[in-house]
Amino acid sequence: MAVIPVLRFPWSKQKKSGANEQARARHKSDEKQTDDEPFTENIEHTISYMRERFDISDDFVVRRIQVMGDTPAVAFYFPTLTNGGHQEAIKSFMTIGTRRRDAPEIDLKQELLNDYLFSCDGRTEETMAGVIEELLNGSTVVHVEGIKEAFVFCTRNVDKRSIDQPETEQVIRGPREGFIENLMTNISLIRYRLQAPELRIKINKIGKYTRSCVAVIYVDGIVNPALVEEVQHRLSKIEIDGIIDSGYVEQFIEDNHYSPFPQIQVTERPDKAVASLLEGRVVIMVDGSPIALLAPTVFSQFYQTTEDYAERFLLVSFIRIARLVALLFSLVFPALYVAVISFNPELIPTEFAVAVAGGRSGVPFPTVVEVLVMEISMEVLREATIRLPQQVGGALSIVGVLVVGQAAVSAGFVSPITVVIIALTTIGSFATPAYNAALALRLLRFPIIIIAGMFGLYGVMVGLILITNHMLTLKSFGVPYLSPIVPGNFEGFKDTVFRAPLWWMKRRPAMLHTPDKTRVGSQSYEQLERSKHNTLDPLTVGNSDKGGGRDGQSQTSDRDSSGDRHH
Repeated sequence: MAVIPVLRFPWSKQKKSGANEQARARHKSDEKQTDDEPFTENIEHTISYMRERFDISDDFVVRRIQVMGDTPAVAFYFPTLTNGGHQEAIKSFMTIGTRRRDAPEIDLKQELLNDYLFSCDGRTEETMAGVIEELLNGSTVVHVEGIKEAFVFCTRNVDKRSIDQPETEQVIRGPREGFIENLMTNISLIRYRLQAPELRIKINKIGKYTRSCVAVIYVDGIVNPALVEEVQHRLSKIEIDGIIDSGYVEQFIEDNHYSPFPQIQVTERPDKAVASLLEGRVVIMVDGSPIALLAPTVFSQFYQTTEDYAERFLLVSFIRIARLVALLFSLVFPALYVAVISFNPELIPTEFAVAVAGGRSGVPFPTVVEVLVMEISMEVLREATIRLPQQVGGALSIVGVLVVGQAAVSAGFVSPITVVIIALTTIGSFATPAYNAALALRLLRFPIIIIAGMFGLYGVMVGLILITNHMLTLKSFGVPYLSPIVPGNFEGFKDTVFRAPLWWMKRRPAMLHTPDKTRVGSQSYEQLERSKHNTLDPLTVGNSDKGGGRDGQSQTSDRDSSGDRHH
């Protein structure tokens, strides 16, 4: 078998002539017209076209081979994307030898596909545009002389990090697996947990240059078909050079772009994504991003976690109330402090007022300025802690809280009570599970403090009314943001402030308008309770072992039995 050496090596540095550069420039300006042209039977035309498009890149390889002993062919691939996977595809052509049948009526393409090519994912492509897209995706393309189509083999093999515990969502009880950057791996994590034939995955290509794969995942029969159509419609309208992260998609498809509140939930956990799919939501994932988008979203989801459904409902209800208290602390506690100290000091007890006045003696700033300075300093410190390396960031947070805070109090810039208020507020913001929701509350904290410094408690109430009114106007794919509270829904109240037992939540959220509304059998809990038996009850087990007695009463004791044996 004659094999012609490779025309272009990844490490080769060949000088391009001026004529070639001008030809490439002319081709680039006219690429929209030429990319859609079909393949020809001549491989020399294909080689010339591919060299004009890619040969300026040193990692593009063009390799000539012989098929069936005398038929010339050419293979194209990027070794940086295949990691050796192209070798098996080329080997399947080169090892055919001269085994071609003598029957001339047999089509060469069908003979290769059906009899000789042993790659399970081999197929053909008819246009140059399709071939170029496959090449850039990591596939190996082979064009055989005399065939108007190219053979495409999926040989993509890019290094990726291993599956690990998610960084943005700490796991207390649940699987320790998190999404990674590879889309196919993320889809496999979802299919592993949701082994249903109704699971649907639609992949879109978005980005003029990146051509990023954006997957829309849903469960057919549970999700409302209108929701899937709307998601696909919004994705189809995105025109941008590249999609680098799922956050790009989120900013395009959300309803209100000027609201500080997130209208799409994000997660790194496959179990959380599967739970959303079973409720009737849509999951959107981007190749290259470990963050999945869950739509539609309501506000109550941002202070709920996956562990809420794995623990008993009494404990979870208490924890949810604690989260809501922390949420209110992070939003209004500094503003209330400013309003009371500046306008209504008579509302606090006398002894506490004396203590506050003593602590504030010598502070040169009014309360509102003092609180704003401390809040801004805390935000700067928190941002610096996040951006620095982990080893340095931990030390900086300790130094900032202990040393800087104590030094500010000793120098008389702030009062001790202000440091306590800001510390409680910061801790409250950390208690919110969703980072983007906590960030919105941190942002809104500043205007409320300013209004409180100007109008006192009236300003705080007006600020809260404005925020609530804004949240009432928000929608996520048509779902009211404060559902199921406004509009009210009794079934939805079972999973808001309190979490009802799982067997009480028999229906999926009504706001999603799912075709299949039932998720828990109507009689499953009652049947389970009636069928329970105290199998290891010591009264019944002991009697059954001795073979006598009823209702927990034994006829003879061990001592009596032993005594009888002695007699």
